[in-house]
Amino acid sequence: MSGQDFWFTSGWHLMDRNSEGWMVPSEDFMAAYFTRPELALVEESCDAEVALHGKLSKAPFSLVEEAELEAIADPDVAHNYRAVLRFRDFLSQYDTLEAAYLAAARGAPVEFPPLFMEHMAHIILRNILNPETNPMKLRAAEILFRDQRVTLDDGRIMVADSTTVQLQADYQQVAGGTKSDESRNVMIDVMTSDTADEYWQRHDLFNMSVDIAFTQPALDALCRVLEDWVAHFLQISVRVTPMVRIDDDNWRWHLGLDVDATRILNDLFRGEDVEEDRLKQILCLFQLTSAEGLEAEYLNTPIYMGLAMNRAGVVRAKPQNILVNLPLAEKSS
Repeated sequence: MSGQDFWFTSGWHLMDRNSEGWMVPSEDFMAAYFTRPELALVEESCDAEVALHGKLSKAPFSLVEEAELEAIADPDVAHNYRAVLRFRDFLSQYDTLEAAYLAAARGAPVEFPPLFMEHMAHIILRNILNPETNPMKLRAAEILFRDQRVTLDDGRIMVADSTTVQLQADYQQVAGGTKSDESRNVMIDVMTSDTADEYWQRHDLFNMSVDIAFTQPALDALCRVLEDWVAHFLQISVRVTPMVRIDDDNWRWHLGLDVDATRILNDLFRGEDVEEDRLKQILCLFQLTSAEGLEAEYLNTPIYMGLAMNRAGVVRAKPQNILVNLPLAEKSS
């Protein structure tokens, strides 16, 4: 299977690119934000909202005065405009989307919601994975920019898009009457090696679950995505392999791919007792090695990584962690 396109909803197709292949936000890309449901005009839109919408649709990088926002009758609409404009203004400070993402990851002040970091990761991964012929790899990449609901069943670690799970649960509740969360039975198709090609018709629906247990193809695919992610941003080659446990008396460096994994690995590294229920939150462990780009003492040395679910059973990955928490040599930082 080759020549397939995917993730139209990312906005990748609206981006310009520089000579290094990094993305430059175009006016078409920015204008697309003003067609989103949160900012689209409705019958109740006031004159001030209509005027601002028209202005930004034609010239999305136009200066917007605070008075224009204050004149909007609906405070929720004004709030949504402020969020998008803060994101726009942040992007405008950098030459590329990747540079903006790295700056935010490294602590540059941001005033926009975390959703925009996820959207940036979505677009950047679309750029990194073009052209990709392995749908399992694309499905694994979704873990890095969309929250995943976890189901543990007989050794399987099934992850499904959290928003899709909620939408289906809500639909079933409306269709079948009120049910408790425990009695809902949300059914989402499972992606396997045999059904993987279905992804090409469903890539923007985010409605296939996948098993990321040890030895499963999706976990190996996630390792390859992480390698590509690091190579794109940091221009170093790394090898990421899955593992069952960390059994290393010389454990020297680790990082979590989410908040919970970071905290649990920190506690384990310090030799603290970690309750069994917290240990069970760790879904995947990885070993990263590299012969380049790291501080000399960490070259060809295992760096451990973890991916965990929170106590509510949701994975909220932060792929920026791998970019800012590796022991990079000075020339690579």
